[in-house]
Amino acid sequence: MKKTILALAAVLLATPAWPNTLIDNVNGIQVGPNGALERFRALLIDNSGKVIRTIEANELDDLDVQRRIDEHGQTLLPGFIDAHGHVMELGTDALHLDLVGTRSLGELQQRLRDYAAAHPDARWIQGAGWNQELWPQNELRFPTAADLDAIVPDRPVVLERVDGHALVANSAAMRAAGVTAQTPAPPGGEIINGLFVDNAKALINRAIPAPTQTEMDQAFAKAQDILLGFGVTGVGSMSTSLDDWSTFRRAGDTGGLKVRLMVYLLGLDPLKAIPHPTPWLYGDRLRAQGVKFFADGALGSRGAWLKQPYSDAPNTIGNQLHSDADLRSQEDTAAAAGFQIATHAIGDAANAQVIGAYEWLDSKYGLNRRWRIEHAQVVDCADLPRIGRAHIIASMQPTHQTSDRLMAEKRLGLGRLKCAYAWQSMLRTGARLAFGTDFPVESPNPFPGLAAAIGRQDVNGQPPGGWFSEERLSFEQALSAYTRGAAYAGFAEEKIGALEPGKWADFVILDRDISKASVPELYRTQVLETWVAGKKVWERAPAASATERGR
Repeated sequence: MKKTILALAAVLLATPAWPNTLIDNVNGIQVGPNGALERFRALLIDNSGKVIRTIEANELDDLDVQRRIDEHGQTLLPGFIDAHGHVMELGTDALHLDLVGTRSLGELQQRLRDYAAAHPDARWIQGAGWNQELWPQNELRFPTAADLDAIVPDRPVVLERVDGHALVANSAAMRAAGVTAQTPAPPGGEIINGLFVDNAKALINRAIPAPTQTEMDQAFAKAQDILLGFGVTGVGSMSTSLDDWSTFRRAGDTGGLKVRLMVYLLGLDPLKAIPHPTPWLYGDRLRAQGVKFFADGALGSRGAWLKQPYSDAPNTIGNQLHSDADLRSQEDTAAAAGFQIATHAIGDAANAQVIGAYEWLDSKYGLNRRWRIEHAQVVDCADLPRIGRAHIIASMQPTHQTSDRLMAEKRLGLGRLKCAYAWQSMLRTGARLAFGTDFPVESPNPFPGLAAAIGRQDVNGQPPGGWFSEERLSFEQALSAYTRGAAYAGFAEEKIGALEPGKWADFVILDRDISKASVPELYRTQVLETWVAGKKVWERAPAASATERGR
């Protein structure tokens, strides 16, 4: 017996602690904890899917590995973490009428006409993505119910604006919702000729038939495929409903959960079913950890709450969605239950209100709770230092700057934009940056975001030299905000965000070295492979292009 035990011990000692995989011959890049760029030649992964270590070229000869994968010199970096996205909306929009990029009201109507003809059995026609700011000068207005009635008069039609803060409904949809000309707009909302802004959207949304579980599962599967195709391996899943949460759990239970989700529940209602943050589930792929609130709307629909009236609409300052007392009370309830707080704020008045609420919460809970401002788009320069002093996380989306530039100049004028989309100034306050895209408002593709952060220019190189170029970031700063910063914002920095010992081996293989790419080249970058927990979960088909993978 003693000999048997000794023999078994000898075998165990002779056997490596784990079988491992070497991802070899790569141009590995990541941002180190000191903010400097790190390079490596190979990545060693254990059989659980976690990183053993990165490896320099001169260390390769000493390795004894069971599995070696040659990546032929391609660039490898940590998987992107989108700090702010709407997962179910991404999948749902991809399965509904796509209005992204419509260049005129007529094009919107034509897409609606074609979709209605192709889906004669759809009881409700739903779509999203229109942006009237892209239309000709003589059409720079919101679409109306009459515009939709002219195409589809007999079925309800609901089309959401690209920012998600306004929708237009036809007369059939308003009848189904019981909305008439006498229906008052709720506080924090507006109704204008079939356009429903911010809180008024609920008047229509309550009548739309709820999707089935099968439809939600299909939408989530579609969303995951789009995200993985862009190298996104983790998401701060914003405004998550209980039905969304159940969809994520079903995917986890059946082994279909691929992207890591840091979930922020929509308001206080879901806390009746999820009263406290959950632990990480399904191999660190799902956790309910935060609650999302809204302080205002969006610039495009003039719902962002400003300190002074809009330059192009002097009769309005936007929509204040909560009084100071109400916002503090709701956020205090969530914070007392242990949740992290994330608050949407776009206008300078909304940002000031949220900063004040977080300063008040700091006085009660201390400075270690990582309160988040989602977007932090237009900030009064006088308020900017308060963000750093309160250790607030600025969860920002670089492509909003390039998409919004001309519209923002019209809405506010250049004088009020000095501290708008102010990434470098935000870092100088001591605040932490976490980057994302706010998909499906923008494409979840992170490379235009990196390009915008570094160049402050759109895909056409406009404006020359960059917009408020002093706010440009270095490559290292931008990549860190999309990896380490986004992980930190989700209390996940010990698990993801970098390829370091003990962290998950979530990484992407790219078609170029983005650390040496120009801004135009960054816009054209494509993902070749996406790996999660040391396993390849997505690979680009030879003929596929970035535009074919999603919106």
